[in-house]
Amino acid sequence: MIANNPLFLIPTLTGFIFIVAGFIQYKFPPKNINAFYGYRTNKSMRNQKSWDFAQLYSSKLMMKLGLMLTLMGMIGLIYTPSETIGAIIAVGLLIATVVTLALKVENKLK
Repeated sequence: MIANNPLFLIPTLTGFIFIVAGFIQYKFPPKNINAFYGYRTNKSMRNQKSWDFAQLYSSKLMMKLGLMLTLMGMIGLIYTPSETIGAIIAVGLLIATVVTLALKVENKLK
C-alpha cells in the first residue's frame, strides 16, 4: 500500500519540499549575507559576490534535485519493500541528495 511505503512517501514529500524551498529562494533570494535565510556556509558567506552566486546556484540545483528525488520516489509505486528496507533506501536517497547539493555548490564556489 502506498500510504505505508516509505520508499514512496519520503522521497516524494521531501522532493516536493526541495522544489518549493528552491523556488522560494530563487524568487526571493536573501539580498545580504545573513545567518538566517539562504545557502549558508563559510564559502558562501565569504563575500557578497560568493553569497549572491551561492543563492542563485543552490536554488536552481535544489529545484532540480527535488524533481529527481520526487521521481525516484515513484519507484515506491512499483516496488514495495518491507517498511524498514524502504525507509533505509529512502533516507539514503535523501542523504545522497543533500550531500550532492552541498558538494556541487561548494565546488562551484572555489
